[in-house]
Amino acid sequence: MASEKRPAGDDKAEQTIAAARRDREEREKAYRDRALKLFPHVCGRCSREFSGKKLRELTVHHKDHNHDNNPPDGSNWELLCIYCHEDAHSRLVNAQPGSAVPAENREPLATHRPFEGLAELLKRKA
Repeated sequence: MASEKRPAGDDKAEQTIAAARRDREEREKAYRDRALKLFPHVCGRCSREFSGKKLRELTVHHKDHNHDNNPPDGSNWELLCIYCHEDAHSRLVNAQPGSAVPAENREPLATHRPFEGLAELLKRKA
């Protein structure tokens, strides 16, 4: 089996991406640990309490959506469960201008027309 040769730049790009991911994970772990020390282990939206193994379902949400804004007092954070966190971000995406497509430009939801021609058939019956 012949091995594929990759361009030399691919290895460097993969290393850069891996390093960026490691750095992001370390940053996230650092501010998550701080947030868990500062705030009660309760979701800020649904008020569910978390402890033990379930604590991993509690995430840090950046109120201004800037993950580099991590003040020591935690004023830009709120703890949210994974479900409320996902909901918060999906609302942000849906609320952005231009994300909604005007009705006249939308693709039809259904392409099959099961009752097409029904009026004509009923007229023939009568």
